[in-house]
Amino acid sequence: MRGVDVSIFNDPVDWHALKDAGIEFAICRTGYGKNGVDETFQRNVEGAHKVGMVCGAYHYSYAFTPADAVIEADFCKRIIEESGVLLELPVWFDMEDDDGYKRRHGFDFSRQNITDICRAFLDNIKPLDCGVYASYSWLEDYIDWRDLGVAIWNAQWSRKDFLQGYMWQWTDSLFIGGKQFDGNIIYDEKDRPE
Repeated sequence: MRGVDVSIFNDPVDWHALKDAGIEFAICRTGYGKNGVDETFQRNVEGAHKVGMVCGAYHYSYAFTPADAVIEADFCKRIIEESGVLLELPVWFDMEDDDGYKRRHGFDFSRQNITDICRAFLDNIKPLDCGVYASYSWLEDYIDWRDLGVAIWNAQWSRKDFLQGYMWQWTDSLFIGGKQFDGNIIYDEKDRPE
């Protein structure tokens, strides 16, 4: 099943163009950190649903400790509940350092700390279905994802997904309707690599 992930950075989204291009699902950002709301979350989920797509969500983390991650999970859950939308796919915890904030502020990049932060978010986002999103290098070097026992969304922009977990983000350059998206695959029988 082919999909995209979206946030305010993709706004506005032409959901009909995505549907016409064969996109079947969307993972919509709820927000970031302890108090950053993505104001397009509800609109994106509703737009995707209107054209027949299924949806999940992701939350970008600025947690430095497991206690921070608990607050982020509660915040993410509240955004979803207050929006009133239905999510058919998991809520993903995006535990990376895309903007360099963690590195600039003395974050403990130990595998134990990062895995504990992930576990705290995942334990507290339940009963919502959940998983961890990260690049292949983060999943291999910083997160003990096997120990977490949840779905994995691997961001590996190449011809091959070395992990073949629940979902694969295979590109950040999927052009549809004049806009650029991250392209994702949820594995089912027809999509699973040999």
